[in-house]
Amino acid sequence: MTDESKIQPILEIKNLTVDLPNDSDRIHAIEEISIYVDPCEILCLVGESGSGKSVTAFSVMGLLPKDQLTPSSGTIDLMGENLLEVSAKRLRELRGARMSMIFQEPMTALNPTMTCGDQINEVLVTHTSMNYAMRRAKVINILGQMQLTDLSSIADSYPHQLSGGQRQRIMIAMALVLDPVLLIADEPTTALDVTTQEQILRLIKEIQHNHETAVLFITHDFGVVAEIADRVVVMQAGRVIEQGPAKLVLKQPNSPYTKMLISSVPNFVSHCRPLTKNAPIVLATKNLCKTYVRRGLFQKTREIRAAHSVNLEIRRGATLGIVGESGSGKSTVARCIARLIDPTSGHIYLESYDIAQVSQNSLRALRSRVQIIFQDPYRSLNPRRTVGASIIEGLVNYGMSKKEAYNRACLLMPLVRIDPDVLNRFPHQFSGGQRQRICIARALAMEPDLIIADEAVSALDVSVQSQVLELLDDVRRRLNLAVLFITHDLRVAAQVCDTVAVMHRGEVVEYGEATRVFDNPQHEYTRALFAAAPGRGFDFANVSIST
Repeated sequence: MTDESKIQPILEIKNLTVDLPNDSDRIHAIEEISIYVDPCEILCLVGESGSGKSVTAFSVMGLLPKDQLTPSSGTIDLMGENLLEVSAKRLRELRGARMSMIFQEPMTALNPTMTCGDQINEVLVTHTSMNYAMRRAKVINILGQMQLTDLSSIADSYPHQLSGGQRQRIMIAMALVLDPVLLIADEPTTALDVTTQEQILRLIKEIQHNHETAVLFITHDFGVVAEIADRVVVMQAGRVIEQGPAKLVLKQPNSPYTKMLISSVPNFVSHCRPLTKNAPIVLATKNLCKTYVRRGLFQKTREIRAAHSVNLEIRRGATLGIVGESGSGKSTVARCIARLIDPTSGHIYLESYDIAQVSQNSLRALRSRVQIIFQDPYRSLNPRRTVGASIIEGLVNYGMSKKEAYNRACLLMPLVRIDPDVLNRFPHQFSGGQRQRICIARALAMEPDLIIADEAVSALDVSVQSQVLELLDDVRRRLNLAVLFITHDLRVAAQVCDTVAVMHRGEVVEYGEATRVFDNPQHEYTRALFAAAPGRGFDFANVSIST
C-alpha cells in the first residue's frame, strides 16, 4: 500500500512528553508517547491510575493545569492541525466543534445551577449563530439520540434531579451536539451500575457508527475493552508499553503489565467457602423496612419504599453480599443496620440484641461493634489529619489513651500490608488503594463484630481492586469477622461472598449460597445483572501468557 492510499488519522500524537513539577516522584507525566486514532475507530487507552491516560486526554483538549503540567516536546495533530501550536482562541473554537470530551463524574462536570437543556444550549450559543428556536430543537433532538424519554422535562431538569446514567447521557449530548470528529471519553462508566454501564457503552458504539466519530476511550478495565475496542494502547508510568488490535492484545498480550491487568478482571466463578451452619449469627434482620416520606409545599405527599421486608443473616466468619443497582435499596439496608438512619419497622439483631428501635443515646456503646468502609477512599479520610490520627480517633473517643491507641494502630498496619512508619503521613501522600487499606485499618481498630463494606472497591483500578478484595477476605479469615459486602457488580461479589442477596426496588428478589446464585440464577433481574457485565463473552481466565 502506498503512503497516499493510507487512511489519515483523525488524531495523531507523536513523541509527546509532558513534564511534571520539580518536586514530583518522576520527571515526566507522559514520555515520548505516540498514539493515533483513525476515522470511525474506537481506541481504548488502558492503564492504572497514574499511568498517564488522563494527562494524554487533557493534553489533546488543551486542559492541562498551567505551571504544573507542561508539554515539552512532540506534536498533537487533529486532522493535520498541531494543537500545541494553535492560539488559545483557535483551541477554544476546536473544542466542541471538532473535538469533545466526556468526563468521568457528571455530577461534578455539570453546572448544578443550570438546567441540562441550558448547558447543552450554551455550547450552541458559543459555537453557532442559531436562533433560540433552532437551538431548542437541536437540544431536544440530541437528547432523543441519547435514548432519553420525556425530552422536554429532561431538558428543563437540573442535574441533581436525574439519575447517574441520565446525567452521563447529558454529558454525551453536550459533547456530540456539534458533531465533532473526535470524542474523548475519560472513564465515563466507572462509577455506574453494570446495567447502566452496558447502556452507555452500547450508546457510545452506536454514536461512533452513526456519526462516524473517532473515539479515544480511556479506561482501566479490560472488561470494557473487550466490549467496545477496535484497538488498544496500554500505558504504564507515562509510557506506552503495548498496542495493537483489541482481539490480539486481549488473547495474546506481550507485556507482563498487560497480562496482570487482564488477569485482574474478576470472573463469575464463586470463590466462596462451604457455610459453617453452627457458627454464631452475628447479624440478622427480620422484615426490615425503610420508607421515606417526601412532602412538598404545593405537591402531594409521596412515600418512597426504599427497603421492604428485608430478611438477612450473617454468621461469624462469613461474608454476605448485597447486590443491586443504584436505587435498589442495598445502601439503605446497610445504613439501617449501622443505625446511621432509623428503620421504619422491622428488627435488626446484633447477636441477640435488637438495635432497630434503640435510641441514638443508647447506641453509642454498640457503635464500635459495627464499622463501615465507604466507597471513596479520597473522601473517607480527613485531608488535614495524619492517617495515624484518623485510625486512632475512634479508640480515643471510647476512652483509650493516645499512646495505647497508637500502639494498636502500629500492630494493625502489617495486617493491611502497610508499613507502620507511614502513620505520620497525610492522605494525599497515598494512592487510592493504600487509602482504602488505611480505611480498613481504621475499621478494624475498633475490634468490631461486623464490618460493612459499602462499594468499597468500585472506585479503584481493577488491579488494586483485586488486591483490596484479597485483603478483605484475608482479614475476615484471620479475625473471624462477619462482613456485609455491598456492590453493584456480581463479578466482584463472586470473589469474596459466601451468600448473596440480590435487591431490586427495595426488595430481596434472590437469596442463597453464592455458588448456587452464580451457577443457576433464578430471578430474571439477577440474570440481567450477569448479562450486563462488560466483556461477559470473553474468557479472561484463559488468556495466553506465552512470550
